Amino acid sequence: MSDNENAGQRDLRMPEGDEVFAVVEEMLGANRIKVRCADGVERTARIPGRMQKRIWIREGDVVLVDPWDWQDEKGDVEWRYEKAEADQLRDEGHIA
Repeated sequence: MSDNENAGQRDLRMPEGDEVFAVVEEMLGANRIKVRCADGVERTARIPGRMQKRIWIREGDVVLVDPWDWQDEKGDVEWRYEKAEADQLRDEGHIA
């Protein structure tokens, strides 16, 4: 791939361990959101304190969710992708 073809492409944070890509469906309040994960499961995800008031999450955003070991229908938001990064993930076929 030449430099021109790769212009604007960045190395993005990819899922590690059990993490999955997810799209924010609904804001629930109390630092919780409803997400539709790439593995087909709809989960309630918690926005951790380190992200609150620093990283704003809206409906339609692409995030990385780490499902809980003891309760698979819940998880924690680990990362939020910018719009350009989400578009790049879609172009590369990582998310629908």
